[in-house]
Amino acid sequence: MRAGTLLDHDLDTPLASVTRCEGSLERMRGLLGRPAPAPGSGLLIAPCNSVHTVGMRYAIDVVFLDREGRVLKVCAALRPLRLAVARGARQVIELAAGEAARLGLAPPRRLRWQAEHAA
Repeated sequence: MRAGTLLDHDLDTPLASVTRCEGSLERMRGLLGRPAPAPGSGLLIAPCNSVHTVGMRYAIDVVFLDREGRVLKVCAALRPLRLAVARGARQVIELAAGEAARLGLAPPRRLRWQAEHAA
């Protein structure tokens, strides 16, 4: 996993601290078995166009992005034992329930992820 920041693509303003899954096992696991993300933080999974919450104990916001980082769909407060899919999605951001609305994440807003630089 690699730490980074989710930015508004056009304004270049930071929105949240988001960790990116680097390998296929990390992508498959996502937030399973982890505590709920804190407000202002989340997980980026790419490539990805669907997620499930089987085995999770809390609801999450799921934000689907296309190849250019454009928000395609937001599944707010996706409860455990659910599946979410977005046609054309290439990336998914998993956030604490309520964070997508708080951050104003909705179509067609564009986002980008920037890796933290090693000190």
